[in-house]
Amino acid sequence: MSDKYAIRRGYDEIADTYATERSADPLETDVLDDFLSSLAESARILDVGCGQGIPVLDRAGGSTVAIGVDFSRGQLRAAMANVPDVVVAQGDMTSLPFRDEAFDGVTAFHSMIHVPADDHSAVVSEFARVLFPGGWVLLTTGTTEWSGSNPDWLGSGVEMRWDIASAAETQNLLKSAGFAVRGEGTIEDGLAEEDDAVFAYFVARLEA
Repeated sequence: MSDKYAIRRGYDEIADTYATERSADPLETDVLDDFLSSLAESARILDVGCGQGIPVLDRAGGSTVAIGVDFSRGQLRAAMANVPDVVVAQGDMTSLPFRDEAFDGVTAFHSMIHVPADDHSAVVSEFARVLFPGGWVLLTTGTTEWSGSNPDWLGSGVEMRWDIASAAETQNLLKSAGFAVRGEGTIEDGLAEEDDAVFAYFVARLEA
Protein backbone atom coordinates (compact mmCIF):
# COMPACT_ATOMS: atom_id res chain seq x y z
CA MET A 1 0.00 0.00 0.00
CA SER A 2 1.13 3.55 -0.72
CA ASP A 3 2.46 5.79 2.04
CA LYS A 4 1.25 9.30 1.24
CA TYR A 5 4.27 10.88 2.92
CA ALA A 6 6.57 8.73 0.77
CA ILE A 7 4.62 9.94 -2.26
CA ARG A 8 5.11 13.56 -1.20
CA ARG A 9 8.84 13.07 -0.66
CA GLY A 10 9.11 11.31 -4.01
CA TYR A 11 7.39 14.08 -5.94
CA ASP A 12 9.42 16.73 -4.12
CA GLU A 13 12.65 14.97 -5.09
CA ILE A 14 11.65 14.14 -8.65
CA ALA A 15 10.19 17.52 -9.60
CA ASP A 16 12.78 18.37 -12.28
CA THR A 17 12.83 14.88 -13.81
CA TYR A 18 9.04 14.66 -13.82
CA ALA A 19 8.78 18.05 -15.55
CA THR A 20 11.06 16.77 -18.30
CA GLU A 21 9.32 13.42 -18.77
CA ARG A 22 5.67 14.37 -18.29
CA SER A 23 3.81 15.49 -21.37
CA ALA A 24 0.18 15.16 -22.36
CA ASP A 25 -0.59 12.93 -25.33
CA PRO A 26 -3.06 14.20 -27.96
CA LEU A 27 -5.96 12.07 -26.76
CA GLU A 28 -5.42 13.20 -23.19
CA THR A 29 -5.53 16.85 -24.19
CA ASP A 30 -8.61 16.21 -26.34
CA VAL A 31 -10.44 14.66 -23.37
CA LEU A 32 -9.38 17.51 -21.11
CA ASP A 33 -10.24 20.24 -23.62
CA ASP A 34 -13.68 18.71 -24.19
CA PHE A 35 -14.27 18.65 -20.43
CA LEU A 36 -13.13 22.23 -19.87
CA SER A 37 -15.11 23.55 -22.84
CA SER A 38 -18.28 21.87 -21.51
CA LEU A 39 -18.17 24.01 -18.36
CA ALA A 40 -19.63 27.50 -18.15
CA GLU A 41 -17.31 30.38 -19.01
CA SER A 42 -17.34 31.57 -15.39
CA ALA A 43 -16.74 28.08 -13.98
CA ARG A 44 -14.51 27.57 -10.96
CA ILE A 45 -12.24 24.59 -11.44
CA LEU A 46 -10.15 22.70 -8.90
CA ASP A 47 -7.27 20.59 -10.19
CA VAL A 48 -6.60 18.01 -7.47
CA GLY A 49 -3.05 16.70 -7.54
CA CYS A 50 -2.14 19.49 -9.94
CA GLY A 51 1.55 18.63 -10.06
CA GLN A 52 3.54 20.99 -12.25
CA GLY A 53 0.39 22.65 -13.60
CA ILE A 54 0.42 20.65 -16.83
CA PRO A 55 -1.85 19.64 -18.52
CA VAL A 56 -4.78 21.16 -16.60
CA LEU A 57 -3.90 24.54 -15.11
CA ASP A 58 -2.09 25.72 -18.23
CA ARG A 59 -5.18 24.91 -20.34
CA ALA A 60 -7.92 26.22 -18.05
CA GLY A 61 -7.67 29.80 -19.19
CA GLY A 62 -10.23 32.25 -20.45
CA SER A 63 -12.75 33.45 -17.92
CA THR A 64 -12.62 30.32 -15.79
CA VAL A 65 -11.05 30.43 -12.35
CA ALA A 66 -8.65 27.51 -11.90
CA ILE A 67 -7.02 26.57 -8.60
CA GLY A 68 -4.47 23.80 -8.10
CA VAL A 69 -3.93 21.75 -4.98
CA ASP A 70 -1.11 19.28 -4.39
CA PHE A 71 0.59 17.51 -1.48
CA SER A 72 4.09 18.24 -2.84
CA ARG A 73 5.70 21.63 -2.36
CA GLY A 74 8.18 20.82 -5.13
CA GLN A 75 5.35 20.28 -7.61
CA LEU A 76 3.57 23.44 -6.49
CA ARG A 77 6.72 25.48 -7.08
CA ALA A 78 6.90 24.00 -10.58
CA ALA A 79 3.23 24.85 -11.18
CA MET A 80 3.80 28.47 -10.17
CA ALA A 81 6.78 28.66 -12.54
CA ASN A 82 4.87 27.08 -15.45
CA VAL A 83 1.62 29.01 -14.92
CA PRO A 84 2.66 32.25 -13.17
CA ASP A 85 -0.87 33.58 -12.59
CA VAL A 86 -2.19 30.35 -11.09
CA VAL A 87 -3.50 30.07 -7.54
CA VAL A 88 -2.24 26.96 -5.74
CA ALA A 89 -2.52 25.48 -2.27
CA GLN A 90 -0.88 22.61 -0.47
CA GLY A 91 -3.39 20.03 0.70
CA ASP A 92 -4.35 16.39 1.14
CA MET A 93 -6.81 14.85 -1.31
CA THR A 94 -8.64 13.15 1.55
CA SER A 95 -9.34 16.50 3.23
CA LEU A 96 -9.35 19.27 0.67
CA PRO A 97 -8.74 22.76 2.13
CA PHE A 98 -11.82 24.32 0.55
CA ARG A 99 -15.38 24.99 1.65
CA ASP A 100 -18.40 22.96 0.58
CA GLU A 101 -19.83 23.65 -2.89
CA ALA A 102 -16.93 25.90 -3.89
CA PHE A 103 -16.34 24.59 -7.44
CA ASP A 104 -18.18 23.82 -10.67
CA GLY A 105 -15.60 21.32 -11.90
CA VAL A 106 -12.92 19.07 -10.44
CA THR A 107 -10.10 17.36 -12.31
CA ALA A 108 -7.84 14.64 -10.93
CA PHE A 109 -5.37 13.63 -13.65
CA HIS A 110 -3.07 10.79 -12.59
CA SER A 111 -3.27 11.76 -8.91
CA MET A 112 -5.79 9.44 -7.28
CA ILE A 113 -3.61 6.52 -8.40
CA HIS A 114 -1.11 7.42 -5.65
CA VAL A 115 -3.66 7.54 -2.82
CA PRO A 116 -3.70 4.55 -0.44
CA ALA A 117 -6.51 2.20 -1.47
CA ASP A 118 -8.34 2.57 1.84
CA ASP A 119 -8.64 6.31 1.18
CA HIS A 120 -10.07 6.20 -2.35
CA SER A 121 -13.63 6.48 -1.10
CA ALA A 122 -12.74 9.52 1.03
CA VAL A 123 -11.15 11.22 -1.97
CA VAL A 124 -14.21 10.79 -4.17
CA SER A 125 -16.43 11.99 -1.31
CA GLU A 126 -14.25 15.11 -1.06
CA PHE A 127 -14.78 15.74 -4.76
CA ALA A 128 -18.53 15.62 -4.14
CA ARG A 129 -18.27 17.88 -1.09
CA VAL A 130 -16.45 20.73 -2.84
CA LEU A 131 -18.65 20.62 -5.96
CA PHE A 132 -21.90 22.44 -6.45
CA PRO A 133 -24.81 20.04 -7.11
CA GLY A 134 -24.72 19.51 -10.85
CA GLY A 135 -20.94 19.99 -10.92
CA TRP A 136 -18.60 17.80 -12.91
CA VAL A 137 -15.53 15.70 -12.25
CA LEU A 138 -12.94 14.30 -14.66
CA LEU A 139 -10.57 11.74 -13.18
CA THR A 140 -8.22 9.03 -14.32
CA THR A 141 -7.76 5.61 -12.79
CA GLY A 142 -6.58 2.16 -13.78
CA THR A 143 -8.34 -0.27 -16.05
CA THR A 144 -7.47 -3.01 -13.55
CA GLU A 145 -6.49 -2.91 -9.88
CA TRP A 146 -2.76 -2.75 -9.14
CA SER A 147 -0.55 -1.78 -6.19
CA GLY A 148 3.22 -1.57 -6.24
CA SER A 149 6.31 0.58 -6.22
CA ASN A 150 9.34 1.44 -8.34
CA PRO A 151 12.58 2.24 -6.47
CA ASP A 152 14.04 4.00 -9.51
CA TRP A 153 11.09 5.71 -11.17
CA LEU A 154 11.96 7.45 -14.44
CA GLY A 155 15.60 6.51 -13.84
CA SER A 156 15.79 9.15 -11.10
CA GLY A 157 16.83 6.95 -8.18
CA VAL A 158 13.63 8.07 -6.43
CA GLU A 159 11.00 5.61 -5.20
CA MET A 160 7.39 6.03 -6.28
CA ARG A 161 4.35 4.05 -5.13
CA TRP A 162 0.91 3.42 -6.59
CA ASP A 163 -2.45 2.12 -5.39
CA ILE A 164 -4.53 1.96 -8.55
CA ALA A 165 -8.21 1.09 -8.40
CA SER A 166 -9.88 -0.73 -11.26
CA ALA A 167 -12.26 1.10 -13.56
CA ALA A 168 -15.18 -0.88 -12.15
CA GLU A 169 -14.29 -0.02 -8.56
CA THR A 170 -13.85 3.66 -9.39
CA GLN A 171 -17.21 3.72 -11.11
CA ASN A 172 -18.79 2.22 -7.99
CA LEU A 173 -17.10 4.84 -5.80
CA LEU A 174 -18.44 7.62 -8.00
CA LYS A 175 -21.97 6.26 -7.84
CA SER A 176 -21.77 5.84 -4.07
CA ALA A 177 -20.74 9.49 -3.69
CA GLY A 178 -23.72 10.71 -5.72
CA PHE A 179 -22.16 10.99 -9.18
CA ALA A 180 -23.69 9.80 -12.43
CA VAL A 181 -21.09 8.70 -14.98
CA ARG A 182 -21.67 10.50 -18.28
CA GLY A 183 -18.53 9.55 -20.20
CA GLU A 184 -15.64 7.11 -20.04
CA GLY A 185 -12.76 5.80 -22.10
CA THR A 186 -9.02 5.20 -22.04
CA ILE A 187 -5.93 7.32 -22.63
CA GLU A 188 -2.29 6.32 -22.98
CA ASP A 189 0.01 6.15 -19.98
CA GLY A 190 2.85 8.25 -21.30
CA LEU A 191 5.23 7.40 -18.45
CA ALA A 192 4.82 3.62 -18.53
CA GLU A 193 7.55 1.37 -19.86
CA GLU A 194 4.99 -0.71 -21.76
CA ASP A 195 3.85 0.76 -25.07
CA ASP A 196 0.25 -0.39 -24.64
CA ALA A 197 -0.29 0.83 -21.05
CA VAL A 198 -3.45 2.89 -20.61
CA PHE A 199 -5.45 4.69 -17.95
CA ALA A 200 -9.20 4.72 -17.74
CA TYR A 201 -10.95 8.06 -17.40
CA PHE A 202 -14.43 9.00 -16.21
CA VAL A 203 -16.50 12.13 -16.64
CA ALA A 204 -19.25 12.26 -14.03
CA ARG A 205 -21.91 14.72 -12.85
CA LEU A 206 -22.84 15.27 -9.22
CA GLU A 207 -26.56 14.72 -9.10
CA ALA A 208 -28.51 17.60 -7.56
